[in-house]
Amino acid sequence: MRETEKNDVAHFAKIIKDIKFAMLTTREVGGNTLASRPMTLQQIEFDGDLWFFASWSSELVNQIENNPYVNLALSNPKDFSFLSAQGVAEVTTDEEKARQLWNPLYKAWFPEGLDDPSLCLLRVKIENADYWQSPDSAIVRLVGFAKAILTGQKVNSTLGKHGHLEIN
Repeated sequence: MRETEKNDVAHFAKIIKDIKFAMLTTREVGGNTLASRPMTLQQIEFDGDLWFFASWSSELVNQIENNPYVNLALSNPKDFSFLSAQGVAEVTTDEEKARQLWNPLYKAWFPEGLDDPSLCLLRVKIENADYWQSPDSAIVRLVGFAKAILTGQKVNSTLGKHGHLEIN
């Protein structure tokens, strides 16, 4: 891995460290319609891959097996950071990884736990991502919005720093 890729992986990991959910977008089978759904991130430490639990019988798995290219939209409202990540998804039954990531609360979806026959993992190998991070605190942003409303002028704010990351 090149040094810039190592730095990009580290920066991506820093941004997502407190993010719990992502909108995972796939392409519907037999068409060009995009389908998005919220997914819970299953992270221990980001190394270029993001992991999710899924069900073998889901439309999501069918869509990924048909076309593995996906997009993930992630945001952290606490620090006003946003990511749009592109990658290639793979459906797997990696039992060791499933044990690493398992939480007993998931029995609500997979009643037989790790032995549930419908349980599978999605591994998304992130290729690249765009991010936006605000350097301002929530209070500074709120004051800026209030000032714009009161003065009738456009808010003098941007989403802060924007960058592109090459991961894999």
